[in-house]
Amino acid sequence: MEQASQKRIVPVNRLVLGITGGIAAYKAAELLRLLIKQGMEVQVVMTEAACHFITPATMQGLSGKPVFTDQWDASMPNSMAHINLSRAADAIVIAPATADFIARLANGLANDLLSTLCLARNCPLLIAPAMNREMWLNAATQRNVAQLLADGVQVLGPDNGVQACGEEGMGRMLEAGQLAQDIAAFFQPKQLSGKKILITAGPTYEAIDAVRGITNRSSGKMGYAIAQAALELGAEVTLVSGPTALAKPHGAQCVDVQSAAQMFDAVKQHVDSCDIFIAVAAVADYRVAQPDAQKIKKSANNLTLELVPNPDILAYVANLSHPPFCVGFAAESENLAEYAEQKRRAKKLPLLVGNLAQHAIGSDDNELVLFDDSGSHMLPRAGKFTLARQLLQYIAQRYEGAGK
Repeated sequence: MEQASQKRIVPVNRLVLGITGGIAAYKAAELLRLLIKQGMEVQVVMTEAACHFITPATMQGLSGKPVFTDQWDASMPNSMAHINLSRAADAIVIAPATADFIARLANGLANDLLSTLCLARNCPLLIAPAMNREMWLNAATQRNVAQLLADGVQVLGPDNGVQACGEEGMGRMLEAGQLAQDIAAFFQPKQLSGKKILITAGPTYEAIDAVRGITNRSSGKMGYAIAQAALELGAEVTLVSGPTALAKPHGAQCVDVQSAAQMFDAVKQHVDSCDIFIAVAAVADYRVAQPDAQKIKKSANNLTLELVPNPDILAYVANLSHPPFCVGFAAESENLAEYAEQKRRAKKLPLLVGNLAQHAIGSDDNELVLFDDSGSHMLPRAGKFTLARQLLQYIAQRYEGAGK
């Protein structure tokens, strides 16, 4: 099997992480760790106020680089830290961005190192607002944010929830994991911009009675990773998900279902408007013919259940008069190449993704084999999100080649 050809993902190698004086500054430490884990080179710049909430020593220990706080830092030979730091960056991220700092950015003020290098930058600027709900909703803050958006600044968040002051509402900074994803997504090539992608994910649950059911061991991790990767590439994503314990992908339209019949109904509702359909869900092949509305009481006798076939969702979509570009998944326990190619040809799919179930279900990594008219292509073992990115890039190439 050959390795799939794919466009190389170019990481953001150099990032300035600016930290301003808010209680959410503690989240910046975890954000820094995650950005470095993604392969980014991060230079931290802090305001004087930020140093009251988290120390430069902490950020230096995590980044492995000296932290800059002073506009007149003598370690810069030309005393131009604001120029040197901004020119060496592929992007600047301010997290947290306080109401005061947002106001200064919106009005072009430059009275410390961080605000000065933002004004002098020649690279993208992203901010993660963090403040009390009343500060966020204040007309002045909203005007300032609107001005920054008009100026091309990317605003990440804020979120709704309990705040440090004890109040609840909009203004919380996004969690570090979400911010790290959003920052990575910002720099992904938008190969699927304007395209609508419908994805199924997770298991289905087929009721036996009021408390029991038939399901499978699918975690939904691969489907959710694919949804997030599609969002990164600029797609509009609808995710139809069976029961999972996973957080919803930020930015996707999510439809929660239980049974295969409910998943089928949801797919039929959304499929007409989609360009690409990716059937990742582990849909139960059978359901109980007549589930009991009450709990079946245990007895010494054997219990016989009549099972009837569930609808084949992927086959239905692939056989529409004007089908979207269809991608199927096949989880096999043996003879992967044989069974997967048989499934692809039987359902007339342009692309089918195969894996061995015993190596994939519930795990955080996997290896995939892509089957299409040109043969089979291996995506070597990696984390599921890495594989999802590679797969979506391959799908984008095939979709474009199919003239869709």
